[in-house]
Amino acid sequence: MDKQPEGAVKTAGINLDRTFDDVNATMDKFLEVASVNRVYGAPIEVGDVKIIPSAENLAILGYGVGAGFGSGNLEANEEADKPGEGIGEGGGGGGGGGGKILSRPVAVIIASPEGVRVEPVADRTKVIMAAITAAGFVAGMFLRMSRGPKSF
Repeated sequence: MDKQPEGAVKTAGINLDRTFDDVNATMDKFLEVASVNRVYGAPIEVGDVKIIPSAENLAILGYGVGAGFGSGNLEANEEADKPGEGIGEGGGGGGGGGGKILSRPVAVIIASPEGVRVEPVADRTKVIMAAITAAGFVAGMFLRMSRGPKSF
């Protein structure tokens, strides 16, 4: 049998203290992505010009845990009316999780003696997807208009 640290909560063979510590450590790593240090990169200096990259970060995390326990209430010489009834303690437990971190550049901040300006970084994929979506919408509307008015 596993030796548990003093004060550890154990349910159905699961050390809940360790489980919650693992979940908190994972959450801390995901929340670190939202830090301002992850949004703005280290400044790059070229002569009098300072360039600061900026990014959009998204952290998605999901997890779940479960445990079960049961107890039969029949004596050793009684027959069970339903399958699964009888003497016994039961048990169970489990957990899992997953996540993903997405990051993409969105702009470059340029600071020079002439002033500060923000140059957006164009994401070609998003622009193309938006154009395809808009073209599909326009084509659908033209098709709908060409059929004429509906009569009820």
